[in-house]
Amino acid sequence: MPPYRQSSRPQLIDSSSGDPPASGTDMNLEKRQHLRFDKAFPVRIESILFGETSCIARNVSAGGVFVETRDPLPLRSHVRVCFLTPDESGEVVALGQVKNHYFINFNEGGNPQSLTGMAIRFSGFEEEGERHLRACLDRFRVLH
Repeated sequence: MPPYRQSSRPQLIDSSSGDPPASGTDMNLEKRQHLRFDKAFPVRIESILFGETSCIARNVSAGGVFVETRDPLPLRSHVRVCFLTPDESGEVVALGQVKNHYFINFNEGGNPQSLTGMAIRFSGFEEEGERHLRACLDRFRVLH
């Protein structure tokens, strides 16, 4: 598993020009519905078809999670996402589906970096997972 990296947030880049999008463009509009927690922590992704893999969660909300992984699962893959809440107060097991793949370029300490990952939209939770996650997000309230 790669080491945790805390870095400045990656910047969206307009693929046609290589520049950050102009202010007011659709790429800058916030469409998120759920409170989210922006911190790197380990998660386990399980798939009946593709097995089990360890990843780094970068951004989790009650609606889904972005995970950093070198080998994203195919789009529409059904998965179980297993992790401790960021404050380790409970375990979350979420059911979901891979919705997007990402390749992100960013600059860290003057050096170009990149990461790959996938966005997983949650469709449900096992046992007390949703309650644990919502309680943790309510305590942290860091991003929206």
